[in-house]
Amino acid sequence: MASVKWQIGITLLTQLGVGILGNSSLLCLYNFTLLTGHKVRPTDVILNQLVLANSLVLFSRGIPHIMAAFGATYFLNEAGCKFFFYFHRVARGVCLSTTSLLSGFQAVRLRLNVFSSMELRRRSSKCIYLCCCLCWILHLLVSIFVPIKMAGPTHSKNLSVKINYEYCSSLNPDRFLKFIVTALFSTIDLACLAFMVWASGSMVIFLHRHRQQVQYIRSNSHSPRPSPEARATHTILILVSCFLSFYSLSSLLSVWMILFAISGQWLVDASIFLSLCFSTFSPFVLIFSDTRVTGKLQ
Repeated sequence: MASVKWQIGITLLTQLGVGILGNSSLLCLYNFTLLTGHKVRPTDVILNQLVLANSLVLFSRGIPHIMAAFGATYFLNEAGCKFFFYFHRVARGVCLSTTSLLSGFQAVRLRLNVFSSMELRRRSSKCIYLCCCLCWILHLLVSIFVPIKMAGPTHSKNLSVKINYEYCSSLNPDRFLKFIVTALFSTIDLACLAFMVWASGSMVIFLHRHRQQVQYIRSNSHSPRPSPEARATHTILILVSCFLSFYSLSSLLSVWMILFAISGQWLVDASIFLSLCFSTFSPFVLIFSDTRVTGKLQ
């Protein structure tokens, strides 16, 4: 049993290290333009926010579970449990909202680059700052319900304990509060997911139709490289696909544990591993699809 816990701890520690490396590299890449005086891309603001949210997810969920896997006990009191789970929920929600915002902005920007003036494109870029602030405010407010159901570690057979995370425990709230919280979080998550899928799909459809309309002025033999619009679309689609895959699997495990009161440790470990996957691997998708990196590697 101890060897299994050590394997889980090493796996999560490796995942945390890779995630910190990727997010730190991405942060340096997008802030390098500020130090060199180059023009900042509108999407850099969104991606800086994604880096911050990813880092919060990794630290708030990864570090406590790694410490528990390596044998640490009672290192968090009830206030610490509430703090870590609150900021994990905030960061998770901001990751979802930021990915939706990124896909939506790319879809709008794609259409404005074809049909609209420079002034309208500049105004749309200014809206990014407001949207980023609203994302944080929204999730800071709606996540206040999370600390209510969290408690410190317990080894008892208390029936009020729903899920035991070893270092913290989740209590079973009353049905009305449980319904309100579930409905609120589900509505926000489903709205963001639906917008993300719609924006990504609209980009693909628009690019396909636009390419067909201008195909008569292009020769296939003289355009070996994909256009910037196509590269941006591919990046967003990969990012959205990764998010949807990891988010769906993690959510299914979480719902299974909550609805059926199943709190097996392997389910908890698998759920935490999957919940950290997007924050770990998404920076590398963005880094290796950025022309500022690929241009230097070629």
